[in-house]
Amino acid sequence: MRKPLVAGNWKMNMGPSKANTFIDEFLKCKLDDSVETVIIPPFVDLSVVYNKIKGSDIKLGAQNMCWEDSGAYTGEISPLMLKEIGAEYVIIGHSERRNHFKEDDHMLNQKMKACINHGLKPILCVGETLEEKESGKTLDRIGSELTEDLNGVSVNELTVAYEPIWAIGTGKNASPEDAQSVIRYIREKVDKLLGIGNDVRILYGGSVKPGNIKGLMAMDDIDGALVGGASLKPDDFYHLVNFKEI
Repeated sequence: MRKPLVAGNWKMNMGPSKANTFIDEFLKCKLDDSVETVIIPPFVDLSVVYNKIKGSDIKLGAQNMCWEDSGAYTGEISPLMLKEIGAEYVIIGHSERRNHFKEDDHMLNQKMKACINHGLKPILCVGETLEEKESGKTLDRIGSELTEDLNGVSVNELTVAYEPIWAIGTGKNASPEDAQSVIRYIREKVDKLLGIGNDVRILYGGSVKPGNIKGLMAMDDIDGALVGGASLKPDDFYHLVNFKEI
């Protein structure tokens, strides 16, 4: 049975002092231990967060990663560095990386392979624009991303996050039924590509809040959430992790 996962992606928010305060508050919360909790802060916060959460059940993730171990890659972070600092998860292919920083599927495929080769756990993000949604190309876009990003990848454990680009940070979100439909397609596609469809955890992301997570998690194929803005407040993030109590 797939264990639910709720991951908080802080994006470019909260420096070390605010991260320290957040974790102090969050560690006071009694979290549902049947849900895996991951905090994914900016790079400058990784050591602060890790030193606070080690010994707890909370996992640490990074927002991005280079495909090389070392070298002349100014501004990048290698998988070896992430492992040394205590990270277990890495977001690969967030739409903000694809769109703002022009990361293409070839690059993301390299990152996926490096991530897996070093024993890190990828959270691969896929999703469509509003234009693609309205023109009926959602599954074409997502199918293409999965095919290219997972090309030549060998993995037993994988997390995919479906994040419709039109819902990220907009206050809009897919209905539970629409999210379920797309996520079911993702599960079937991953099964065709890797043969692990029943085991892959698939998250929904896009304006997830305490007020809508319960409906999303009631769907058969939604295994958790990749959360942005609502992960920046300890109380909101606590309620997302403890969605069964809502």
